[in-house]
Amino acid sequence: MRKFAAFLLILLFSFSMLYAQENEPSDGGEWDIYNDDSYTRGDQTFSVSLGALFPTVLLNNGKKMNNNFSPPVGGTGTLSYNYFFTPNIFLGGEVGGTFISTLADNMYYAILLGARTGYQFYFWRMEFPLNFSIGMIWHRYLDSRYYGLYLKAGGAAYYRFSMEWSFGLGTNWYWLPQWTNERAKNTDGFMIDLLLSARYHF
Repeated sequence: MRKFAAFLLILLFSFSMLYAQENEPSDGGEWDIYNDDSYTRGDQTFSVSLGALFPTVLLNNGKKMNNNFSPPVGGTGTLSYNYFFTPNIFLGGEVGGTFISTLADNMYYAILLGARTGYQFYFWRMEFPLNFSIGMIWHRYLDSRYYGLYLKAGGAAYYRFSMEWSFGLGTNWYWLPQWTNERAKNTDGFMIDLLLSARYHF
């Protein structure tokens, strides 16, 4: 719990620093009539996301396993980049990491590297991207290591604070298969995250 509390403090400090740097108020005029035409082909975003990770179900050949995580929550962080081909459709990449403590006070770690695509909706200054990611993940727990595939799908709601910055909340669902040559040892992990995000537009 102390590690998780420290993680949340770092998260809040990071967002307060980002907010402090954005000291230019809306200048009226064109920005006051913001709409989805504010995005054109070639627009890009870079996002920083931090939050909590919740293991939901672990399966061994279709049978539910005990996950042995205590508390059943970890931390996660992601850096992501999007390139817009239209005001709605984007393509990009992401890199991230996760950690979760176990009942024996050991730590599970994972590093993710993937490609992402999605579709973004708009309402007033609110932006709602839906995204899908596929990539490779490196798992590590004690002396065990595994390199494999991950799939992730989710969405977010951002408030466009200024021309350069938007802030929001997001959530994603993960599928983390660990398949070996011994079918009896195959596992499938399913997790959900809850994120605070800051997005820079350029």
